[in-house]
Amino acid sequence: MSAVVRTVTSQSTGNILSSNLNSDLKENTDICKDLIKEISNKVVIADGNSAVKETENSKNDEHTEKTHLKDDESSSNQNQLLIRNIGLTDVREKKSLQVKMLSLNIYSPGRTDVALPIPFPCTTSQNTLFTLKEGSKYRITLNFNVTQKVVKKLTNIYTVWKAGIRVRQTTKLVGTFSPRQEQYTFESDQGITPSGFFVRGSFMVRSKFVDDDGNCYLDTTYYFDIRKDWGA
Repeated sequence: MSAVVRTVTSQSTGNILSSNLNSDLKENTDICKDLIKEISNKVVIADGNSAVKETENSKNDEHTEKTHLKDDESSSNQNQLLIRNIGLTDVREKKSLQVKMLSLNIYSPGRTDVALPIPFPCTTSQNTLFTLKEGSKYRITLNFNVTQKVVKKLTNIYTVWKAGIRVRQTTKLVGTFSPRQEQYTFESDQGITPSGFFVRGSFMVRSKFVDDDGNCYLDTTYYFDIRKDWGA
């Protein structure tokens, strides 16, 4: 009887221990699952944050690169503009030193000589540079300096319009000039202004002086008028 009791007791104890062990294993398993799940979530969050940071860094790098490109392009454009401006300034300075136009002079019997410094003031058909009397004789002279080197085949191209219609165009060889301190004077052929009602009014003139190399030393436009009597 005692042996049977011990056997039953031993079996009961074994069942209890087994049940407790199973319960502990299940609880530990659940805890492990929870830990694994939590670790996985943290890893996912960390990966997401890293991806976001990488995206932000990529955007920042792209923005920085674009900014640098814009700065480089702007700097390049400014440098090119500066170079062009310097080049144009050098050309103008060389031309102005080589041939410098000083003044235009008008001589006509019956009126006071007119001396007009170059560059001329702005003129219009209503505000002319000078006036000539119809049927009068006149001469025009141009004073200029030549420096630095010889100017070959300096040529004057002279064009006149009235009411938008070209009425005259002449090309005259002025000459070849060496550098010197004294000024040169170019004198046009004597001319006679036309007469009559239809020729009175304002005329527009474009006068250019160029050399054999294509350098232009004066390109000016001005208005004058022809009247029945002498004006200003």
